[in-house]
Order: sequence, then C-alpha cells, then structure tokens
Amino acid sequence: MGGSVVLRPPISKTGDRGDLTQRFSRLALTSVAALSVAGVGLTIAYVGDPTAFVGTAYGVMIVSKVILFAAALAFAAANFGLARRAAGPGGRLGRYVEIELGLGITVLFAAASLTSLPPAVDVRADRATVGEVAARFVPTMPRLVSPPAAELNRTAEPLLAPAGQRLPIERAWSEYNHHWAGFFVLLMGLGAIAERLGARWARHWPLAFLGLAAFLFVRNDPRAWPLGPTGFWESLTLPDVLQHRFFVVLVIVFGVFEWAVRTARLPTRPWGYAFPLLCAVGGGLLLTHSHAMFNLKDEFLTEVTHAPLGILGAFAGWARWLELRLPEAAPRAGWLSTLCFTAVGVVLLVYREG
Repeated sequence: MGGSVVLRPPISKTGDRGDLTQRFSRLALTSVAALSVAGVGLTIAYVGDPTAFVGTAYGVMIVSKVILFAAALAFAAANFGLARRAAGPGGRLGRYVEIELGLGITVLFAAASLTSLPPAVDVRADRATVGEVAARFVPTMPRLVSPPAAELNRTAEPLLAPAGQRLPIERAWSEYNHHWAGFFVLLMGLGAIAERLGARWARHWPLAFLGLAAFLFVRNDPRAWPLGPTGFWESLTLPDVLQHRFFVVLVIVFGVFEWAVRTARLPTRPWGYAFPLLCAVGGGLLLTHSHAMFNLKDEFLTEVTHAPLGILGAFAGWARWLELRLPEAAPRAGWLSTLCFTAVGVVLLVYREG
C-alpha cells in the first residue's frame, strides 16, 4: 500500500530487433573472417601454384567457390550497413538475407564437390594448360548435323563410357545435343530481353521450354524409343532413362508455370518463385558434377564448361528471386537474371568435347 510505483520506459520491439540484428552481424563478421583466413591457408596448401586454378578440376572449383563467396559477401556487407542503421529484419535487409543465404548454400554445393577431388598439388601428369582450357571457350560453329542414331547404336555405347574413352561419334552426338540445347536457351534469353525492352509478345518466351523438352525427350537416350530399339515402356525400367524422362517432365512444368506467371495467368506469389528456385538449385547441382571423376585431362576439359554454367544458373536464379521479392531492386536484378540466363545459352553453344 505504501510502496512506490516505478515507471519504466516502454519496450521498443523495433529497437530490440535492431540491437539483436547488430549483435548477430558482429558475430557473423568474425566467423566469416575466420573462415576466410582458413580458406586462404588451405588454398595455398592444396592448390600450389597459380596455373592449377585453371588446369585442374580442384582449382576450377576453388575459383567457382570464391566467385560465389564474393557475391555472398557483397550482400553481407550491404546487410551489415543496414544492421548498423538498426533496420529491422523485414524490407531490404530481409530480402538481402534471403539472397545471402541462397548463395551460401550454393557455396556449400561447390565445397561438397571439392571433397571428391584430389588436391591440385597432387595432379601433375593430367594437368591441363591455360591454353588448352581457353581453347574450350573459343567460339566455333555449332554442330548442326547429328550422327545417325543407328550408326551410334551399332558402334558405341551411347554416352555411358567415361568422357576420356568416348568414340568420335559419341562426342559428336553429345556436342550436337549441347549446341541445340544452347539454341533453345539463347532463344529464351533473347525473348526475355525483348520482354524487358517492352515487346509484349515476348512475354511468351517460356513456351520455348516445350521445344527444349521435346528435343531432350528424343535425344537424351539414343538406345530408347523413339530412336533406339528399346520400347517406351521397357525403357522406363532403366534408372538412367527414367531419370531423363523425369527431367523432361520437369522442364515442361517449369516452362508452363513461368509462362503462366509472365502472362498473369497465375499470381507471382507463390508460383513465380518456381523459376528462380529451380535455376539456383540446378546451378548448384551442376557445380557438384563439374569435375572429372578421375581427373583425367580429357574428362576435365570436356566438363570445364560446367563451372561457368553452374555459376550463371545460380546468379540467374537468385537475381530473379530478388526481382520478385524487392520491388525497388527489380530493374537491375531483373536485367542481371536475364543476361545470366542468356549467357548460359552462349556457353552451351561453344561446348566442345575435343
């Protein structure tokens, strides 16, 4: 009864969130600095000399990891600045955290790939030169004529032998597939550019995914129907063919959903997120396969284009995600996504196996 009442200032939830964000940012900054120092030391120990960054699968994956890590750090730096201004977890800070997390997960894909590779310092006889790697990215005329499927089935085991042991006809078949896939992707990229420049008809560009799906259905498995002797239903009992058929269905669904979003037949949220997520996940998964199993030079040179494809796919996906999630960043993020997607088509067009 006779006690006094102590009045305390009201608790500011916004202030509490801002303080928590700042403290977490300081902890994260310290952790990233420690990881970076450790990464530099391990790179020096396991890569050896600068030419190994280009001439070995291990070195290329390190470069890929650094590029993705640098992009994540750029968003982290922006987040740190927002946190210092006591910004809450929503708005620009929240959207940047999503991209930072997504890129961080992609970095983990690249890191996982490193565990299956011999350190670059141990690879000497099978190391490619800088000139040999650069030659794989020199533009050449795409392969427009395919080897006959009957001859391929008669003389080789299509696409099942390691890259370093493939016959010329198998390499030609694979190059033809990559180049025509590149045409489809480049066509979609140019359509997306036209859409951003104001061409209303170009919003239908995702329908080109249907053409890509039809091409993959016919060409992925030359021993299966309709090109090979194995019947359609019989071929589905083979794990690799079943996987390829699943991916064809995925491409169809992918294209139809993105077309429906672009033409306002489906709402952007949540359906619009399918495209960026599949691009980002696909890019990350491609990085896990961007190496030669035994680090043979021929295998490495055949698959060296996988690394830029994975990076471009990840950037295209997360830039599109940012475009959808943060309206004020939409113009720049949208253009980055479109240009990265278009660049995937260009890289596929210069794909070479020999």
